[in-house]
Amino acid sequence: MVQRSTRLRKLLRGDKIIVAPGAFDALSATLIEQSGFPAIYITGAGVASSRLGVPDIGLVTMTEVLETAKNIINATTVPVICDIDTGHGNALNLMRTVREFENIGIAGLQVEDQITPKRCGHTDGKQLISKEEMVKKIEAFQNAKQSEELVLIARTDAIAVNSFEDAIDRAKAYIEAGADVLFIEAPRSISEMKRIAEIFQGTPLLINNVEGGKTPLLPVEELDRMGFRIAIYPTSAWMSALKAMQGVLRELKERGSTSGYLDRMVSFEEMFEIVGLSKYRALENKYLTL
Repeated sequence: MVQRSTRLRKLLRGDKIIVAPGAFDALSATLIEQSGFPAIYITGAGVASSRLGVPDIGLVTMTEVLETAKNIINATTVPVICDIDTGHGNALNLMRTVREFENIGIAGLQVEDQITPKRCGHTDGKQLISKEEMVKKIEAFQNAKQSEELVLIARTDAIAVNSFEDAIDRAKAYIEAGADVLFIEAPRSISEMKRIAEIFQGTPLLINNVEGGKTPLLPVEELDRMGFRIAIYPTSAWMSALKAMQGVLRELKERGSTSGYLDRMVSFEEMFEIVGLSKYRALENKYLTL
């Protein structure tokens, strides 16, 4: 079977931008694949919220993210990219993190240059490690991985912390150190997005689309024309799910029934079919003695 990392690299070499919505558990990942998207992005903020009910401030452990990623990979067939924040520590911690995630079949890993613990890329108060330390972490990542196909996405948060110019300088160093994809977090305008694409023309670039965040939301076709190769939407499904759950719970609290909300729910049958009930019924009929 072709490794998912190999398939991700093939997508990166293709002529079409990769749109990867964010998943926070196996069910959301299943829906992303069923909707026809070519890749899945595991959102660190979504995992923190769904697993622990906490914000994206570095409270989730490596093993908690790893378990979530394993469940997502087992439930899907498309390449999966995972946000591993800082790699959960220094360069040696990152090396262990890379090996653990590679062993479960991850296609790509995103590592950022914030200190540990980190903050969400579209919030304030972030702090960075030095460019030199991040370069060493990238080198450690490349040394730790078992397959040349595993994709390293190097993220810098320097625009918000230092300057746009420092972000560009860091990104150049990260590519030279061995990053496969550049992720310059939170450009604040269309002109900054265009400058990034122009400066790094020919280098695979990732753009982060966060509803309500610092970066302008542009159509996928425009991002493609600019030169971005991956467009992630880490919060879209997560924020929509929160709104839907608030709505049905409000309906139940205020009206004492959910009957007026049925047109905004999937059916009882569809709820189970999304996760493959028919497939498991067929396996029961084939293998179980009832």
